[in-house]
Amino acid sequence: MTKLIKSLFIVCLVAVAFTACNGGQTQTRTCFLIPTETPARPAGQTHVVGLAVEPMETIRVGVIGLGMRGPHFVGRLMHLEGVEVVALCDLHRDRAEAVNERFLIANGRPAAAIYYGPDGWKEMVRRDDIDLVYITADWRRRGEMIVYAVENGKHVATEHPGATTMEEIWNIINAAERHRKHVMLLANVVYGDFELTTLNMIQQGVFGEILYAEGAYIHQLIPYWHLYEGDWRMIENRRLRGDIYPIHGMGSAALALNINRGDRMTRLVSMDTRPVSIPNWLNETRGENVRHCHEDFANGQNTITLIQTEHGRAINLHRDIASPRPYSRMYAVQGTYGYLQMWPWRARGMSLMGHQILELTGNEELARTHGTGTSWLPDEVRDALLEEFRHPIITDELLATARSLGRIAHGGMDFIMDFRLIYALRHGLPLDMNVYDLAAWSSIVPLSAVSLENGNAPVEIPDFTRGYWNYQQGVHFHLSTD
Repeated sequence: MTKLIKSLFIVCLVAVAFTACNGGQTQTRTCFLIPTETPARPAGQTHVVGLAVEPMETIRVGVIGLGMRGPHFVGRLMHLEGVEVVALCDLHRDRAEAVNERFLIANGRPAAAIYYGPDGWKEMVRRDDIDLVYITADWRRRGEMIVYAVENGKHVATEHPGATTMEEIWNIINAAERHRKHVMLLANVVYGDFELTTLNMIQQGVFGEILYAEGAYIHQLIPYWHLYEGDWRMIENRRLRGDIYPIHGMGSAALALNINRGDRMTRLVSMDTRPVSIPNWLNETRGENVRHCHEDFANGQNTITLIQTEHGRAINLHRDIASPRPYSRMYAVQGTYGYLQMWPWRARGMSLMGHQILELTGNEELARTHGTGTSWLPDEVRDALLEEFRHPIITDELLATARSLGRIAHGGMDFIMDFRLIYALRHGLPLDMNVYDLAAWSSIVPLSAVSLENGNAPVEIPDFTRGYWNYQQGVHFHLSTD
């Protein structure tokens, strides 16, 4: 009853606040907002925006988690120069040994040291011959693992989300700042050919000023539930409400809007639907008695989150892992000169205003017939522009290798992600994505839950850089020739 009264009280506050705003001269940003604490930066710490460390000729790697993602990562490393897998860790010894045999020994590489058990990762991380810890373990302990690795002098790359609570997020930021170590979120979808190319087009001004982006994780998971160690992912969906897997939708949208690089997210509002399909599946396949309510199963069937930025832009996120629907990341970007979308895959398209069509193609007839921006450009024109604006980090050789790896690289993007991480470390360059990206994107997990539990109220998104979100202007993927 107390929870209900609290929610009703906050809804009333929201209504009153918006009425006052609409009836007077007050700006929208002064309306009711659930505050989120931003702890002061501890004494002696400084920001790590643009952090670069000394170049490392060989990156010595330790991997935590060899269930679904970890083995693929080790397999991809066999195609990269300057990498040595020093140690492998998993809950189960046989899985670590199998990866050792299949990917290292079979490829003529030195065998890695094996660690296993619930806390074997701690012993591995304390080694003094590891430069980078790669975390693909389940997200329940990632925050703890990241902080422990950084405190033991390691750089970290982690699957997403990097953390599920605000406390974990701030602990990760403070550890990275205190020890001057890289912490990178492995947002593989950012490195898709389409996403990178369209990012380049955005940066070249093809679509004008970008005001809106959307993204999603729509992936019906019935074929995969049995693959998660100890049923951990189902447990997390039972326990956590909100968008608990936002990065597939968030990553490319955030880069398109220069989040933490000239703009920042300031607030969000989330809504969800009651859970139906997964409770039905649990009842039918496991003989359970799960009701269609958040009390029995916390995560909604659909979760929609709207995000506002400091400079008046917006992001729309959608998550649905339950419904019968084709896979989609709903990646789309809207600018003042045009629009593009990637999903559904068969409906990907691009539209542009006439002056942009004329400038880019020189085709007056095309500019006349398609120049209102209300129809798709012909497929061959779209594809020609995508080829012309391919991102400069995607060389023909890199793309060919990435695509040749197929399933273990999600069609190539995982390998490009790994390549960029190792490339930056070997050349002493800033990483493409830093700890503040991990913090901002992962914060959607706990903050969307706050909005949902408080009657869909707007919730403040803190400045995780603590004053340096405008320090770097625009997204830049550094090259050794810069």
